Amino acid sequence: MSVKDDTLSEWERKQLLAALHARLFWVGEEIPYSVEIKGNKCKLHELVWQLINKETLTDEDRKHIDKYISYLREKEQEDETKLKTEKLTKKEAKALFNETSGILRAIMDLREIEDGTVREKEKEFHDLFSRERVAEARRWLRFLHDSGSLE
Repeated sequence: MSVKDDTLSEWERKQLLAALHARLFWVGEEIPYSVEIKGNKCKLHELVWQLINKETLTDEDRKHIDKYISYLREKEQEDETKLKTEKLTKKEAKALFNETSGILRAIMDLREIEDGTVREKEKEFHDLFSRERVAEARRWLRFLHDSGSLE
C-alpha cells in the first residue's frame, strides 16, 4: 500500500505562481483578517475596512497607507518566494497562495482608497445595483401582468 504524495509538484507550483500574476486574480479573494508582518500581527481586514469607511483621509492617513503598502509588498514578496522555493504540501501551498492573493487584494484596495477611486467604484456599484433592482421589479410586474395575476 503506497502513501499518496501530498507534496506540491513543480507543475502545481507554476500554476499557483501564474495565477498570482494573472489579470483579475483578485476577483473573489478576501483580504486576510490578520497577517503577521515583521513579527507583529496586523488586523489587515479591519484596517482596510476602517479606511474605506472614512469620510475623508488626512495626510497622516495617507502616510500610514503608504507605510502599510510598503510592509504588505514586502510580505507578499516573502510569501511568493516561499511559494517558489520551499518544499510545501498542497494544503500549505494553497494556504500560502490564499494569503498572498489576499495581501495583493489589500494592496490594491489601499491604493484605491488613497487615490479616491474606491469612492467612485462604490458609487458606480450602488448606481448599477439600483438600476438592476428597478429592472428586476419591472420584469416581475410584466410577468405577473402577462400571466393574468395583475388585472
